[in-house]
Amino acid sequence: MNPNDQQTNDKVIQVPASNGGALVAAFGLTMVFAGLLTHVMVSILGATALLAGLIVWFREVLPHEAHEAIALEKEELAVAQPTPKVRHLAVGELGHRARLPLQIYPYSAGVQGGLVGGVAMAVLAMLYGLIGHRSIWYPINLLAAAGSAQISAMSYNQLLEFSATGLLLATIIHVAGTVLVGLLYGVTLPMFPRRPILLGGILAPLFWSGILYAEMGIINPALQARIDWKWFIASQFAFGLVAGFVVARHERVSTMQHLPFAVRAGIEAPGISGEKGREEPGP
Repeated sequence: MNPNDQQTNDKVIQVPASNGGALVAAFGLTMVFAGLLTHVMVSILGATALLAGLIVWFREVLPHEAHEAIALEKEELAVAQPTPKVRHLAVGELGHRARLPLQIYPYSAGVQGGLVGGVAMAVLAMLYGLIGHRSIWYPINLLAAAGSAQISAMSYNQLLEFSATGLLLATIIHVAGTVLVGLLYGVTLPMFPRRPILLGGILAPLFWSGILYAEMGIINPALQARIDWKWFIASQFAFGLVAGFVVARHERVSTMQHLPFAVRAGIEAPGISGEKGREEPGP
């Protein structure tokens, strides 16, 4: 054996490669059983996620388990010197508990992403109304009627006509919903730093569209009968891609979860005033 190879092996350790396939498979199995109580589409989505997770998982362990090399670092013990100041451990230092992610997108990024994605969704919805029903007011009145629980009482011709009340109600519902989902994107996308657009633009719209399709017959059967699901899913993908792209372009900000409560609350307290730029008085 080459001495250099032996020296290299002494500085690294082989550990099982990290893989998210098991988590995806477990989530898919849960959805399969959830579909037994709700709708067959939930089980179909769960089976798809289960199969995809198993394929990714098994490819990492069969025919040979995948490993990754982790560099070993020699720990040098240092004798702690007494100090009159209070020492705050950094995140992860000496086994200090850390809650992830340490950085998130600002709330303004989620609001902007939700609003811009909502515009993309609205454009597709009005295009569907123009092509499918020759009226841009059809999807607007449909959303407004669904929000007011009056959809079963409205005729087809009423859905095609302009209604100021319907426009106002649909706007409120649409803006509120897109902003809330945009804020959710700002919080969740940092948990998937490698492919945020994949989660926000494809996976998330796919799952919530499938769940809405399965549950709409129970929640509002009259609305389900009037929805064109091809256009509906297309508008969800448009929202997810645009909102995810807008949110992902913003610079992340550090969370304050690793700071002492007094610092987060803005309270002056001994031991933390040095962190705010002031020197502590001597003993």
